[in-house]
Amino acid sequence: MTDSPDRGSGTRQLQVEVHGLDVIGDAERKGTPRTLFWPWFGANVSILGLSYGSFALGFGISFWQALAAGVIGIVFSFLLCGFVAVAGKRGSAPTMVLSRAAYGVRGNRLPSVVSWMLTVGWETVLTALATMATATVLDRLGWGGGTGTKVVALIVVGALVVIGGVMGFDLIMRLQTVITVVTGVLTVVYIGLVADHIHWSAVSAVPSGSAQEFIGALVFMMTGFGLGWVNAAADYSRYLPRDSSGRGVVGWTTFGASVAPLLLLVFGLLLAGSSTTLNTAIAADPIGALTTILPTWFLIPFAAVAVLGLVGGAVLDIYSSGLALLAAGLRVPRYLAALLDGVLMIAGSIYIVFLTDDFLGQFIGFLTTLGVPVAAWCGVMLADLALRRRDYDEADLFRPRGRYGDVEPLPLVLTLAATAIGWGLVTNTAAGWLEWQGYLLGPLGLGGKDGSWAYANLGVLAALALGFLGTLALGRGRVRTQESAPPSRPLDVEVPGA
Repeated sequence: MTDSPDRGSGTRQLQVEVHGLDVIGDAERKGTPRTLFWPWFGANVSILGLSYGSFALGFGISFWQALAAGVIGIVFSFLLCGFVAVAGKRGSAPTMVLSRAAYGVRGNRLPSVVSWMLTVGWETVLTALATMATATVLDRLGWGGGTGTKVVALIVVGALVVIGGVMGFDLIMRLQTVITVVTGVLTVVYIGLVADHIHWSAVSAVPSGSAQEFIGALVFMMTGFGLGWVNAAADYSRYLPRDSSGRGVVGWTTFGASVAPLLLLVFGLLLAGSSTTLNTAIAADPIGALTTILPTWFLIPFAAVAVLGLVGGAVLDIYSSGLALLAAGLRVPRYLAALLDGVLMIAGSIYIVFLTDDFLGQFIGFLTTLGVPVAAWCGVMLADLALRRRDYDEADLFRPRGRYGDVEPLPLVLTLAATAIGWGLVTNTAAGWLEWQGYLLGPLGLGGKDGSWAYANLGVLAALALGFLGTLALGRGRVRTQESAPPSRPLDVEVPGA
């Protein structure tokens, strides 16, 4: 991207971002930690946050238990994003490039592939939900919500997401600001319109669940929110000036990402707890079901807020999925990687919208299955970052013979071991293709796949802890050796994917 006199003013002409995996130069670093509020809030202000109230109660717990699980799970998981975002400021490169300092330049391809799968999966889910929500709204208006409507909706939503991902950082930052304002206002209106559907007597009568069910809901909240973003958390902070406050980066990332989901969760719990019928309907159509309690005149604004909120999250995902694909070894420009991911996103959305009728079961299975290796990577990444006293040597992030090495065995072994243990401690009976999981619940005396711990999803927590504690205990010497090496020379070759 070429320099221009108005750089940093926010008024320069939009163009396709040419940056890929390359380091962001000082001349192009702009903004303050406060600016991180906009992309993170815009990506998480989705109406889908209301549906998480129903998802949480589905674990068989009470309103107060679900509220506690949601608050802890949302804030803690986005706090992890905030810590990873600090790496972006210190290293000026995408998240899955900075991860090379722990795994080695080519050893990092394994977590990059997992990151790519997670972000493509999320953008697909969000696009499919936006499509189904649009069709439901139009059907209620009497305009038809059949196959033709869904096809048109999918084309429009998919085009918005792909254009945002291909254009890149500047368009995303401007788009998220608009989405934040519009979606925030319309969401408040929605809450006001359906508030009379809340019946505290019914909500307070929901029985309490066990400790295991509470933990299951807590982990689900973590995987559904912060752990779904942690592998992309540095992709936006890398554009901040190097002297930006680290505390500010953590604080604004966590606050911006958490505030909307927390408010939406509370209201979603109240709605779902007030009506068994609505609670059941949300499992089949998480967004569309919320239209059934709306007056007809607000259906079009609701469609706008639903689609914009989901598009906001999907745009961030497709941008980061393109970067993860490049980090995994694909040698194409960033915008082509984003375009390829867009094609996969559309294909996956077609499957969800037209070919499956069990959204919630597949969704939970997807989150917990990929949540385990991502949690293991997150533990390794955070411990590696905590051990460092200096900024990253940016040139060596691209050199297999540099200080970070080619393939680092310890982080890879830790990640694989933590994933194997984690998958043995989770179950996904609603998704038949995942019935092989939970193989450690019996041998460890936790009651087997039908016992009380079967749905606690302990594997996600175990993978996070094993990755973090293992790296903290065994990685100190490696990090000190890396940081004792003299500064490397600047790169004299083109960075793949730049």
